[in-house]
Amino acid sequence: MAKKKVEEKLNLDAILFKCRDILRQARNSGSFFEKRDMMLTLVFLRFIGEKFEDGVEKLRQDVMAQGLDPDDPEIWAAFFEDATFTDGTYNLPMDARWSTIINTPAPQLNVALDNALHSIAASDARLKGCFIEGTFTTRNLAPNDIKKIVDEVNKISHKAFGEEKDLIGRVYEYFLKEFAVNATKEEGEFYTPHDVVQLIATMIEPFDGTLYDPCCGSGGMFIQSAELVKAKQGDISRINIYGQEKDAATYRLAKMNLALRGLSHHLGETNDSSFTNDLHKGLYFNYIMANPPFNLKGWYDDNMKGDSRWVDYGTPPESNANYAWILHILSHLKPLDGVAGFLLANGALGDSDTKDIRQKLIANDKVEAIIILPRELFITTDISVTLWILNQNKKGGSYHGRNLRNREDEILFMDLRTWTENPVKGENKKKVFLSTEQIQKAADIYHTWQSVGTDGEHYEVPELYRSVKKSEIEGNGWTLIPSKYIEFIDHDLEIDYPKEMARIQQEMREILAAEKQSQKMLKEAFRGIGYGIE
Repeated sequence: MAKKKVEEKLNLDAILFKCRDILRQARNSGSFFEKRDMMLTLVFLRFIGEKFEDGVEKLRQDVMAQGLDPDDPEIWAAFFEDATFTDGTYNLPMDARWSTIINTPAPQLNVALDNALHSIAASDARLKGCFIEGTFTTRNLAPNDIKKIVDEVNKISHKAFGEEKDLIGRVYEYFLKEFAVNATKEEGEFYTPHDVVQLIATMIEPFDGTLYDPCCGSGGMFIQSAELVKAKQGDISRINIYGQEKDAATYRLAKMNLALRGLSHHLGETNDSSFTNDLHKGLYFNYIMANPPFNLKGWYDDNMKGDSRWVDYGTPPESNANYAWILHILSHLKPLDGVAGFLLANGALGDSDTKDIRQKLIANDKVEAIIILPRELFITTDISVTLWILNQNKKGGSYHGRNLRNREDEILFMDLRTWTENPVKGENKKKVFLSTEQIQKAADIYHTWQSVGTDGEHYEVPELYRSVKKSEIEGNGWTLIPSKYIEFIDHDLEIDYPKEMARIQQEMREILAAEKQSQKMLKEAFRGIGYGIE
């Protein structure tokens, strides 16, 4: 019982903070980003090693269930020496196993860790590109420092913390969050909160087929989608993942993150920009989920002039990539039934320099829903952002067991900016999150609107959502700003003006009386010291 209490007191954030603190004080630990990459590589080794150990133990139990002795040399050779696992577990070489690393003497740890990385990359092609070989010998931390960090990372395990959901994700979230706090807004919203990803996935339901993210960051969109698929249907092998990431370190992180979960993926052979070198050109996907960098500048070069992605809509402005992302995403959606959910800054809803492109998108019936999200959902910005949903098939039919109606020439507008009642504690700045119940409520509004039996002409709740015809949007100059369409009640009309005026007048009388009393006391005080005041 006492042991259980000790385990409950283990604090994951405290362990990770201690690792950061050790690295901060250590010599040769490098820049913030190099420290981050070193820690994430260690965590990767820890978890891929623990997953291997768990896989071997499960295999032992399976062998014994067949009446065999796993310690028999012949049985061991047959089942364990070149073990194959069916759940995404990797069969690690001896020098790459965590049991080898944790028992290595401190003076030899830097070399042992790099040997482990080399062995992993050499033994499985799927793990190439997840890390930089030579990471630890390049930094060459003092034996005492690297040993202390490895010992701290060793504490992070399911055995210590229990089988809570997505322990690995919590570790990654900690470091991604720290990176996001230090990133500039122009570098993009690197860290996408889990609740926002869950909202997109719950709405578009990427349950099977191909899923693409053109700016995939750490792979969060894929991870959350896989969790949703597992919760709904239990078979993540039904989703085929494609992605691209421009930043080299983030590309490696995405590969680590997906490998740790055993998710098959296609992120290209290297990191690169989706605009200048589309690694998946010519491919079309069932689902696209993305959180592109907000208002990205410097995205365009002359090689993209006349690009097929915007030949039908016009070239997006060079000053801002928002509509370049929209058209890139649209170019990769399956023409008959592709669905996309992605985030953009609110300015994209009514920018004057993108009006012609927006008009064509609406006229071609590509936009299905526009959902404004609450402020302060993100760590790196407190602006309100918009979830766009594009749909290549608004004609209706069967979709994931639901019977959809014809929604041609309709767009659903939702405004969730008032959903700010859930504060996130322990943050340096104000932050809120969407609860599971709120996410499901938003998805229900959207799915009900899609479904047979719903009257799109009268589908609305003031201050929350409304279904709008294309003709009305045209009459509003092709703007997609929800407040132009959703009814907002003038709550001033509910005020009892005589009563309110009486309250204000009473407050003013009290203020004036207090002021007169203060002046009287001041005069008396000055008279007491020999000054006369009139």
